[in-house]
Amino acid sequence: MGESAAGRILRDRTAGLLLTSVVVSGFGSSAMSLAAGIWVKSLTGSDSLAALALFAVWLPVLFGPALGAVADRLPRKPLLAGANVVMALLLTALAAVDPSGRIWILFAVLLLYGAASVLMDAAESALVAQAVDARLLGDFNGLRMMANEGVKLVAPLTGAALCARFGGDAVALLDAASFALAAGLYGALRVRGPAPAEVHRPSGIRQVWGAPALRPLVLAGSVTMLCAGLNGAMLYAVVDGVLGRSPAYAGVLYAAQGIGSVAVGLLAAPLLRRMPERVFAAAGITVFAVAVGLRALPYDTVALTACALIGVGLPCVLIAAMTAVQRETPDAVLGRTSATAATLMMAPNAVALALGAGLLALVDVRVLLPLVGAVALLTAAWLLTGRQGKTPTGPRASAAEA
Repeated sequence: MGESAAGRILRDRTAGLLLTSVVVSGFGSSAMSLAAGIWVKSLTGSDSLAALALFAVWLPVLFGPALGAVADRLPRKPLLAGANVVMALLLTALAAVDPSGRIWILFAVLLLYGAASVLMDAAESALVAQAVDARLLGDFNGLRMMANEGVKLVAPLTGAALCARFGGDAVALLDAASFALAAGLYGALRVRGPAPAEVHRPSGIRQVWGAPALRPLVLAGSVTMLCAGLNGAMLYAVVDGVLGRSPAYAGVLYAAQGIGSVAVGLLAAPLLRRMPERVFAAAGITVFAVAVGLRALPYDTVALTACALIGVGLPCVLIAAMTAVQRETPDAVLGRTSATAATLMMAPNAVALALGAGLLALVDVRVLLPLVGAVALLTAAWLLTGRQGKTPTGPRASAAEA
């Protein structure tokens, strides 16, 4: 037997550098995402402003299509290297300025941080499709998911510890170092190709909606992430009201979910080679749906198992959708299409966090969780039984079939 696809990716210099950059930048970003709220809380004493810190980072996701269009009009490698350098300098400057009396400075940086993340995600997705063999995109995206989730097991705790011991500026410097290192990794890539040509470019929405292979996956991803947001909003209600534990126990449940996500990152590529993307996504949504319902049971073992299963099931639709976007979308519009797909799938998660908080005031969590699981289960059934579109023969389809 020949070398595995994952082995070929790890041995490939370009793919290896791309994966390393994901780990490096992901570590800094994960540390900063938690530390930002702690930093604001320590400076202002306000829980509301601390919550707004995370919202400031998420807000630019709503403008993903526009930021993706920018990524389509610029050469991807210089854009990624340059954006990482700019963010490294910006965070270094933030660490050097005391924002205690000018909290708006910190919020402005967090907004720019979120916008840069969306822009770089779009450019990176397009660069991956350009640099990685189409037959190996599923392997790469699975490994990328594994790396992202593995980092999340360590980085937030590191950021919180640094923030508590040395202050938020220490986390800003850590993140600046991660951006600087990522810039060097992107600069070392050997990716050829001119800047995207000035041609007619349909919008990302039109590209997603008009592609039979993409539309159902993105729609299913949107509903699933809405359910994921509702599930996330109920975390502390489960910890306290169902399990009778202290709020700190939420960290244990987060860790269990992270372990599940790391596992599916390893399994995604082999499974995607053995089943259609819609089947893979539907299977993952089904696992997620059952696990959400199980969280209503008042047993620690069941809760830990359910969280691990959520970690296994939830990423499947995201991996399937983004792999399909990379394979089926023309290069000239890949940045805006990937950003649009990400916006359509991730924005419902943010909306559901607020919606879930309101529902908890009206309905018992033991009732809400099975209802959310049922909605996800119906989504999986629709994805499996809905009208199948023809498989596109786009610019990457022929390579995928080779």
